[in-house]
Amino acid sequence: MPTGAVNGDIGAAVRDLIAGLEAEPWGQVAPSVHETARFVTLAPWLDGHADRIAHLLRAQRTDGGWGPPQGYALVPTLSATEALLATLRAIGAGAQRDHGAARLATAAARGMQALSNWLRADLLVPDTPGADLIVPSLVTEINQHLDRIEHAAAPCLEPWQGVRLGLPAGMDEARLLKVRQALAAGAELPGKLLHFLEVLGPAARRAAGIRPVGPGAVGASPAATAAWIGGPDSLTPTEPALVHLANVADGGPVPCPFPITVFEQAWVVSGLARAGMRIAVPPGIVASLGAAMGPKGTRTGPGLPADADTTSVALYALGQLGRPLDPGCLWTYETADGFCTWPGEDGFSVTTNAHVLDAFGQHVHGNAHPAARYVAAIERLTTTLREHQLPDGQWHDRWHASPYYATMCCALALGEFGRRPIAVDAVVKAVDWIVSTQRSDGSWGRWGGTAEETAYALQVLLTASPGTAGVHAATRRGWAYLRDAAGHSPRPPLWYGKELYHPTAIVQAAVLAALHLARQQPELTAAASPQPPPTVTGW
Repeated sequence: MPTGAVNGDIGAAVRDLIAGLEAEPWGQVAPSVHETARFVTLAPWLDGHADRIAHLLRAQRTDGGWGPPQGYALVPTLSATEALLATLRAIGAGAQRDHGAARLATAAARGMQALSNWLRADLLVPDTPGADLIVPSLVTEINQHLDRIEHAAAPCLEPWQGVRLGLPAGMDEARLLKVRQALAAGAELPGKLLHFLEVLGPAARRAAGIRPVGPGAVGASPAATAAWIGGPDSLTPTEPALVHLANVADGGPVPCPFPITVFEQAWVVSGLARAGMRIAVPPGIVASLGAAMGPKGTRTGPGLPADADTTSVALYALGQLGRPLDPGCLWTYETADGFCTWPGEDGFSVTTNAHVLDAFGQHVHGNAHPAARYVAAIERLTTTLREHQLPDGQWHDRWHASPYYATMCCALALGEFGRRPIAVDAVVKAVDWIVSTQRSDGSWGRWGGTAEETAYALQVLLTASPGTAGVHAATRRGWAYLRDAAGHSPRPPLWYGKELYHPTAIVQAAVLAALHLARQQPELTAAASPQPPPTVTGW
């Protein structure tokens, strides 16, 4: 977090954050293990290759895996292990004289052991996008490497010769084979599948009908773009895709998803505005949000299809900026159960529906005579969200690993726009759950206390009223944690993508919003701050 934000100059931190949206218009996302590993395999000719390998080695866990806990580790561990095996094969027999290669082999063997243990134990694979494409693809690649690697060059891998990794229970290759067959037949792939183009192997190279967009990206994924390029000699050096890939790879490890222009702008602006912060948003960002809106809404970033989630948040942000647009494009996503993130979505997202409620609610509140269809939708969304609330008061969602994010989205939307008394009862239950799950250090978090999840919890507590003595006590303790830990608490990836990822600007906006809300209650911050808080740097 920028210097001084926790000391009280939240406004300066917000100005820096907004300036960063303009300075880095394609988005700010922490490095991805999966995407970095795909670059190691697919684009070893790009600058930064050694740095990417070093990043993978540093990121390996003590148990041999990579990434977050539980089944969320499967994709990054498969990807990193495959990349190390591919690198060893490229080194060849000369690796036996290469101490660096020995380190790669040791790391790959540890990755194999972790994968073998998990798959034998019927690891539960989370519903992350494209898992049924990515996992079978990587398992096949790893099994092929184990057959062909020079074991004299990597003796620690010799016990794995002839071993075959299987697929997790309930998963098969059917969808992957279907997509590969469709591409081979010249069929046009659905836009959302372009994000996973690297799973299609050599057939992805300059595939017909697929063209880079925006800065030169395919499917808002560096790995998909690398798979489409195929090699250093397939494009002229000035081709946008090659320039984009070189820029992304310049620092070594690479992010994903990327670019995320509209997604980042919408979440940052809407989150800060909702907390009551007066923000000066540059005209270029306002124009970008408006221009991105089409008949089906808008998309997370170039190369992805439009979706109801990004569209709803962008509409809410524009309304907060005094540039409201009619939210009628969202009817595209209406279903019998509520609203889908995109047509054909395999699952249901409570946060998408909460954000649609925000967009519709803001529209209705801003119109003296709103259309009856919007009013009816608000009634329906209120009931739908309440029906998806778990008995203890929390919500879970398919786009974020933490229930605190889902609970914040639903509680804030219901609290501001939901129909009484259903909405009030749901928010009270959410508050009770949040208070009951606070950690001993004042934080909140699924796997451990984090500034991000603490910010989500505090936003619910600070906007729900009236609060009980227990709520006030939990809020004071949460504020004290966030004040002291915002710049150096763990920052795990929690957002759903090919693997869990960390959108740094969006998370920073959530923390700043919570800090601002707390600062609006002098009795809270005074009680929690007997001493001037230290300066926090290095977000």
